[in-house]
Amino acid sequence: MTHKERAFAALDRQIPDRVPTFELEFQLSEEMFGLPLVPEELRRENIGKLSAKEKDAKLFETAQTAAYIYGELDYSIIPLKVSATGTNWEGNLPAEYFTYIKYLQELTNNNVALGGYGDGTFAIPDGDKMYEFAYRTVDDPDGLHAEAKVMADSAIERNKRLAAAGVEVIFLCADYCYNSGPFLSPAMFSEFIQPYLYRIIDEGRKNGQYMIKHTDGNIMPIIDQLVDCKPHALHSLDPMAGVDIKEVKEKYGDKVALCGNVHCAALQTGTDEEVIQSAEYCLTYGKPNGGYLFCTSNVPFKGMPPERYRLILDVWKRMRDS
Repeated sequence: MTHKERAFAALDRQIPDRVPTFELEFQLSEEMFGLPLVPEELRRENIGKLSAKEKDAKLFETAQTAAYIYGELDYSIIPLKVSATGTNWEGNLPAEYFTYIKYLQELTNNNVALGGYGDGTFAIPDGDKMYEFAYRTVDDPDGLHAEAKVMADSAIERNKRLAAAGVEVIFLCADYCYNSGPFLSPAMFSEFIQPYLYRIIDEGRKNGQYMIKHTDGNIMPIIDQLVDCKPHALHSLDPMAGVDIKEVKEKYGDKVALCGNVHCAALQTGTDEEVIQSAEYCLTYGKPNGGYLFCTSNVPFKGMPPERYRLILDVWKRMRDS
């Protein structure tokens, strides 16, 4: 199977020839490969200084770097967020973004899926805005619904543009939960978020896109609502919040694929044995009967020891074959 076929089979809850792997974002390119995923010239403050010819050359070079790095990592889905602090291609969709996509497709022979970012639902507000949001649920529910509709409509249109460019996987990354549970009660979640998440996912499916819903934290009080939105997969299944991939697989594995959930805190501060145990647990309970993609419970973030990430990839290589 190609990487793309492998990813799509898992997202369709089938059994691929081996468990695919990917990440929502990869921040260790310099530590592991000595290469930045975005050159200085393409950062927001510099890109306007390039001529059209220089820009095109840099975009091709950036796509070459990405194709090499993700090829070495053996990813089945390439995340299109090239840098946490670089060009904001996950927000706006400038022409350069589509040029980068085109070059990536050419360099990978279109055999690897591309993952764009397309959520448009309320997430946990910043600390200073939490009270304002809470008051609005009572004082201005109609205004919140109007805002939610605008956000969802914008995401839907954006995802259509991505579909037309060949982006077949959409990451929905609005975070809803703390370790203790969702920032809204299940009843309020069903009013202010769930209907709009359902629309975004439904329209993405109509585009032919695979929809992966990510949220950190303890999702168990709202997991039924998330599954009812019919994403192809749930991502994170946060072990720091007590979410057990074994339990989720047993209860929901016939309805939704699972992505995760190697313990990111263990990757940062745990022992090698704890890291290996977490990766083995994920594959032991996520892999049976298909519908599983191996990854961390968040992303390989800057500051994570790169040898720890290599360690879980070694476990994956040992256990991935069907």
